[in-house]
Amino acid sequence: MTIRNSTTEYDVIVLGAGPTGENLADRTRAAGLRTAVVERELVGGECSYWACMPSKALLRPPAALAAARAVAGAREAATGELDASAVLARRDAFASHWKDAGQVAWLDGVGVDLVRGIGRLDGERRVLVRTPEGAERVLTARHAVAVCTGSRAVLPELPGLADARPWTSREATSWPTVPARLVVVGGGVVGVEMATAWRALGATVTLLVRGRALLPKLEPFAGALVAAGLRAAGVEVRFAAVPVAVRRDGPQVTVELADGEPLVAEEVLFATGRAPRTEHLGLASVGLRDGDWLPVDESCTVLGVPGGWLYAAGDVNHRALLTHQGKYQGRIAGAVIAARAAGRPLADGPWGPHAATADGAAVPQVVFTEPEVAAVGLTAEQAERAGHRVAVADYEIGQVAGASLAADDFQGRARLVVDRDRRVVLGATLVGPGVGELLHAATVAVAGQVPIDRLWHAVPAYPTISEIWLRLLETLRDEAAE
Repeated sequence: MTIRNSTTEYDVIVLGAGPTGENLADRTRAAGLRTAVVERELVGGECSYWACMPSKALLRPPAALAAARAVAGAREAATGELDASAVLARRDAFASHWKDAGQVAWLDGVGVDLVRGIGRLDGERRVLVRTPEGAERVLTARHAVAVCTGSRAVLPELPGLADARPWTSREATSWPTVPARLVVVGGGVVGVEMATAWRALGATVTLLVRGRALLPKLEPFAGALVAAGLRAAGVEVRFAAVPVAVRRDGPQVTVELADGEPLVAEEVLFATGRAPRTEHLGLASVGLRDGDWLPVDESCTVLGVPGGWLYAAGDVNHRALLTHQGKYQGRIAGAVIAARAAGRPLADGPWGPHAATADGAAVPQVVFTEPEVAAVGLTAEQAERAGHRVAVADYEIGQVAGASLAADDFQGRARLVVDRDRRVVLGATLVGPGVGELLHAATVAVAGQVPIDRLWHAVPAYPTISEIWLRLLETLRDEAAE
């Protein structure tokens, strides 16, 4: 029997309490708007429990050990192996042991109401919530409803896969023990990071890639260097490898390939794409279709819904499927809602900017493999396809004095992509140990469209790896002079 409660009215209702929804709710509540967040799982969302935090907790210990072994003197002290049980215990702590009391306390502290349950739209500014107790609550919004429900892993349709209990990204980041053998399907970020992590913890790992390159959305040299790093670590990397069936026989799983001998392992991870968490969301009640991505304008207002009351931020709008970009969009959507509620025009104001302009051409991303990959903006190929006249500067990072101090045999490469006509940076890619910490400098240059002539006056400290920026500018100058 359904128990119906009385209707509760808020200024703003947020569906989804991940980082995106939390940032949006924080903005609207700070602007004085009564805000509720509806969450069906754990407050904190995918990033906190099954993605960013646990995955990086798995990847950091092997990276730290590799950094120590790269320097004479420290190398002689770092003679042991990783303690897998300690790494997994640390991972569990970073995932808060899959309990959300701390995140709930944060919501309480900023004055945002939490409504636990499965929320769905029921017409304009109206949300129905099925609570864990079986009751149905009705929430209405005076100003806005924001969909921040994120994305989920997609499994391919393969014979036997449903019964084989495959890993998705969730199991890959939360599994309590190290499997003896692991097959990873997919050459994107999740695939290469999880192959790195579980190989470092002692699993025998085979990585199957349908195409002929890893990380195909990044510069080709990035995928090539990551493939070399995986192989050096003992991962078997197979390109043009297409699974056609999967079956589980007790503790073992067998992956049949279109061409080649079947692979037998204890676990198989499919890292083969994402879909929006919009199924059963009631989108039809507002003229949309359940299961679709939600297209938005730069204010994160959903297109095709009259009245400008429905917003979508984070993965669900398909602009940039990264936690930091979702948080960025959440802050902007919150500021837009606050401005509209107060009757103010959409011009940047006290609650933040009112247009998401940095989730297209200035998106930063770090891939925490060995070597690490850091990239922002356009690749050279993407820039040329977009119609830019492109200049490219490449430089071996190991030739920078700070890099040779950081590691005795520092291996890495950097690329700067520049618009010849406007003389601004369109993109940058760095591959090498710890290069993620260099990325924000490039992000500022790309997002700020800083002229190359001004970047000459951004003097890098010596001797740091940041001197790579000077070397890239010199390479551009020398090539232009030829």
